[in-house]
Formats: sequence, structure tokens, C-alpha cells
Amino acid sequence: MTKTNQNIVPHLWYDKEAKEAAEFYTSVFPNSSITNVTTLHDTPSGDADLVSFELWGQKFMAISAGPYFKFNPSLSFFVNFDPSREKNASDKLNEVWNKLAEGGTVLMPLDKYPFSERYGWIQDKYGLSWQLILTNPEGEERPTIIPSFMFTGDKCGKTEEALNFYLSVFKNSKQGNLVRYPKGMEPNKEGTIMFSDFRLENHWFVAMDSAEDHEFNFNETISFMVYCDTQEETDLYWDKLSAVPEAEQCGWLKDMYGVSWQIVPREMDEMMKNGTPEQIERVNKTVLKMKKFDLAEIQRLGIMPIRSKFNY
Repeated sequence: MTKTNQNIVPHLWYDKEAKEAAEFYTSVFPNSSITNVTTLHDTPSGDADLVSFELWGQKFMAISAGPYFKFNPSLSFFVNFDPSREKNASDKLNEVWNKLAEGGTVLMPLDKYPFSERYGWIQDKYGLSWQLILTNPEGEERPTIIPSFMFTGDKCGKTEEALNFYLSVFKNSKQGNLVRYPKGMEPNKEGTIMFSDFRLENHWFVAMDSAEDHEFNFNETISFMVYCDTQEETDLYWDKLSAVPEAEQCGWLKDMYGVSWQIVPREMDEMMKNGTPEQIERVNKTVLKMKKFDLAEIQRLGIMPIRSKFNY
């Protein structure tokens, strides 16, 4: 599959295990690696490791920032094992499942289901949820790893509304498959969404409603970093997505469905990976005081010196 610039990156929040978890995941999935580790000093959680890594072509970021949130299955990751592009796809699925199962918890057993010859849902030893599926190779190709929303509790029944909202907010967007619950699948209401997928900024997502008695909903353990090239783009996403004023902090916001997003200038991400320790510390101290990021101020504090050193 041709790699494209990934403008939306899943961000995982751990207590202290971000680097350890990234090392584990890169050992589980093929063609995976840790690409950067930066330690942020004197954050509200103390020293925090910020880890960038790739799993099978999907970029992730993780942070060790204290025991404030726990993973739950409202946000998980679909892993597509496609026989049309992977030799021995079923064997690879089994191999990844067995590694994720070490110290984990099975939510749906690995088995044959009406929608797939082989599927299972599992929480790994860190609590992160994965849905492994042997996919039908017909139709438009999907990425190997796709974030998945499950709308539960008071959010159940709002998947279609949320899908249309996100499609209206993000560029390069497209609705994919949409399957509704039929009659006789109580407690799920007929006509609500059993499965859907959609593309935002050329990045695929999956979403569904579930009226089962779940005691969880979206929280900050999984957020989505939206990389912006200009202040105008930052302002646009911030204004359209932010629905909980008290959640606005350090580039973070919550939308009307409780999903967390981080609206991040791309230059700041580059600086955090490539800047000197002094530049990183200076910018980090400043952005911790911001709600929505001010690109001009971030450039003034740290980015421009990085650019200039390549322009001698």
C-alpha cells in the first residue's frame, strides 16, 4: 500500500508504560518500529515520555502522563488481515492474537462469525482493545489498522449523527460501508448502526452503536492528533470540534460526543522530535499554559531556530 502523509494520528495515554507498550506493540505487528522518544520535563505529571511509533504503516503516539485515565473498549483498533495482500493471512492473525493475549482479556473469542470466517476482540495487558478480523478482499482496499468508535450508554444511537458531523468537519472525507441493525437484535434498536466505516483526511475509521449494558464511554486515554499547517486550519478544527470548554487545555479538546482530539501545528511536532533539549523545554513550558495553540508564538519560541540552522 502506498504511504500517504498521515494528518490524524491516534494518541495513547499511559501511566508510566508508554515506551514499554510501544516496544511490545512493535514486537507484535510486522513492519513496525519506534521512530522517536522525547522526554518532557516538569509537566503536571512530572517527567513524561513522548513516544512516536509505527505499526504496520499506521502512525501512533503515546505518552506516559500519570494514572488519570484507563483504556476501555469504546475506542479500539480494527486489524484487517486481508488474504488478497497478505500471504497466510489467517496464520498471521493467529500469531498476533496469541501475542496480544499474553496477560490480556478476551472480549469476543477468536472464532467464525456471520460477518467473518475469523474474528476476535481482545484487551491486551495494558488494557488497549484490538479487533482482529480476516477480511473479505472484495471492494475498496482498507488500511491494516483502523481506529474504531463504539457509541454506548447515552451516546448509543448517535453513530450516524456523529459520522455525518465528522464528514462535515474534515477535508478529504468519504462515507464507506453502513450496515444497520435489523429487527430482533435487542437491546439494539432497529435502524441504528451495526457497522460503518468512513474516511477523514484520507484516514479510515470504523464506528458502531451498542445498546448492551456497558459501563464505559469515551475518555482521554485515546485521542486523535490532527496536524495543521496554518493557524487558520487550527482555528477551524478547534472551533468546529470543541464542545466542552473545561476540557480545553494544551491543544486538547472534547467534541459533543465525548471524543478527545488534539489540534496540533505540524511544525510543533517536528520541533518536539528534532529540537534541542532547550528548545523543547522552552516550548513545552509555554504550550502547557495554552488552550488552543498559537502557531506564531510556538514558532517564535522554538521552531525558527531549527529552520535557520539548515539555511546557512
